[in-house]
Amino acid sequence: MATLVLSVVGRALGGPIGAILGAALGGVVDRDVLLRPKGVEGPRLAALHVQTSNYGTPLQLVFGTMRVGGCVIWSTDLIESKATSGGGKGQPSATTYSYSASFAVALSGRPIVGVGRIWADGNLLRGSAGDFKTATAFRLHLGGEDQAVDPLIAAAEGAGLAPAHRGIAYAVFESLQLADYGNRIPSLTFEVIGDPAPVTVGAIAAALGGGMVDGTAATQTLGGFAAYGDSVASVLDTLARAGGAWFAPDGAIVRMRAGETPVQEIAAGEASPVGGPVSKHGRAVAALETVARQVTLSHYDPAREYQIGLQVARRPGAGRREDQVEFPAAIDAGTAKTLAAAILARGEAARERRTVALGWDAVPVAPGACVTIAGVAGIWRVTGWSLEHMVLSLDCVRLASGTLPIAATPGRVLAAPDVATGATVLAAFESLPFDDAVLAAPRVTIVAAGTGPGWRRAAVLYSIDEGARWTAFGATAAPGTLGRLASVPGPAASAIFDRRRAFKVDLLHPAMTLESADAGALDAGANLALVGDELLQFATAIQIGPARWRLYDLTRGCRGTESAIGTQALGDRFVLIAAESALALDLPLAALGRTVQILASGVGDADGPVATTVALRGRSVVPPSPVQLVARELGTGDVAVSWVRRSRNGWRWIDGVDAPLGEEREAYRIVLEALDGGVRTFVRDVPNIVVARGDRVLGAVLRVAQIGALGESDDATVGLPAWIS
Repeated sequence: MATLVLSVVGRALGGPIGAILGAALGGVVDRDVLLRPKGVEGPRLAALHVQTSNYGTPLQLVFGTMRVGGCVIWSTDLIESKATSGGGKGQPSATTYSYSASFAVALSGRPIVGVGRIWADGNLLRGSAGDFKTATAFRLHLGGEDQAVDPLIAAAEGAGLAPAHRGIAYAVFESLQLADYGNRIPSLTFEVIGDPAPVTVGAIAAALGGGMVDGTAATQTLGGFAAYGDSVASVLDTLARAGGAWFAPDGAIVRMRAGETPVQEIAAGEASPVGGPVSKHGRAVAALETVARQVTLSHYDPAREYQIGLQVARRPGAGRREDQVEFPAAIDAGTAKTLAAAILARGEAARERRTVALGWDAVPVAPGACVTIAGVAGIWRVTGWSLEHMVLSLDCVRLASGTLPIAATPGRVLAAPDVATGATVLAAFESLPFDDAVLAAPRVTIVAAGTGPGWRRAAVLYSIDEGARWTAFGATAAPGTLGRLASVPGPAASAIFDRRRAFKVDLLHPAMTLESADAGALDAGANLALVGDELLQFATAIQIGPARWRLYDLTRGCRGTESAIGTQALGDRFVLIAAESALALDLPLAALGRTVQILASGVGDADGPVATTVALRGRSVVPPSPVQLVARELGTGDVAVSWVRRSRNGWRWIDGVDAPLGEEREAYRIVLEALDGGVRTFVRDVPNIVVARGDRVLGAVLRVAQIGALGESDDATVGLPAWIS
């Protein structure tokens, strides 16, 4: 190993032939590169996934693709935002607070080519498609020597005070929303791509050696590796052990060797072996019990999201020793098991050692070289070198033959869900409250979802003055169930259960589902949907495609929307109304008659916020129109017209007698429009009126609207035929 190589070289440099080896090494080998000091440790598995923020923390050098924790190198304080909702007549307002932070995380002490997935507290923050699951702005600095200062850090710290961190790859999060992480900066780990392809052990050693190490012969391939530890020497020692490599001087550099072709054959002499009994050929074989019977190799497994995997290799025979090898590299399970088996085989082969005595002219056979010994099978590595009385003694250890690839399984994988977020889809409409409450101010209901199943929330802004001022309204509710009509429900009556009509709807994505409901569930309000402008209920939902559903057994024109029956067109909106997904936006009375503009911005809205508008006609605060208008002839030419009022809070008709009034008083505005153009207006406090025959000589239309505390209902109409005497 490296320690043996350099200790022998150190002695040789002071001997009679020091000039020969001195010329070979050129005096440029740094002792700290290849000789690990006592007490200094190499990279450990657990350390790479721990995010830190301490001064002096070693920063890993990432090769290949690796999951690392990084070090927070800059951050702002928590940024507090608040949104106020409610506060209508007789109702308290509610203020909600949200927090965000901006910070930078150093990822690698050498340039990288990119970042893949990002985990926050073990859950995916950024998916494999590059989509973020939580709202944030993100910038990646690749670590080039010409990279510019990050604009956010420069703005916060001042011109000339913000470093560019050249040579260090780092990521900047701007306004990361912290609600999902307990209002604190989460522990982040990153899938860092240091090189566009897998790398070899030798290539990593050469990069770390700063031009003093040739790693061409070490061809063991790794998916990724993060050089992390107290010194370069400790990292190289870790690479060499797992890769079955060692170091040897070669001119002005040190060569990393691994199972290469022997440089020459040497004759077997007789000398004292390195430990053990003496044989006539200078051979010593250690007892089988002195080497490991089992090797357990731990590693980062890409198939397990770079979590730690374990692979075990065992040999038959005597012994109880078990070796644990930590190899902080990204390799698959099969490669890890093959490496464990190779370590086991090398240990068993190294039981046999030989000491060969040669003439002084064999000095070019340096420590670290591979040789064959005349009359002895196998390939041997020179581990020691001494010259005494012009006799060169070489200590040799047997090399194991190559290990064939071994198949292995990584075990059960519990990966963090990586579902596409998608863009925000927004539905907003004015409607009576779905809990039968009586509102004192207009309400807009907002339901939002995403085109991907990973969508969670979107920030909401609204304006009631044509965009002159915008008010933050927090975030949307839970993802709703939205879609578009693939066929229309058609005309029907609102007074009876519609078993003839059916329609089809395409939901936003296949993960959205609908369910059938029995009579009890329907009575409790299940399966209420806004279809175009009509509210209806469906009892039966059948999936007929990945995202297409057929709905039938319908209750039409619910909650006063009978005028919208049959008005739908292909592509109209479908919104399932559910308490958990409906966000109530209560507006001041002054907003009545205006148009409210709404913006929603989610993490997948790369093209900017999604916008919609709602005209506030007062539908949410006025009573529904009267129904069952009946005209009855009185025999004198006069006609009696009666109707049934409805209420804003009596939709379920609990007592079976009459709906509660829901208004300050009962009153109706009645407009009689004669066919000759004459118009007469009446106000009544009872649900009936008598129209004199003189007002219907040529025929007339009677319009009735209920007067509520905050406005009038839509008209209900009945035609009055002309009086013929």
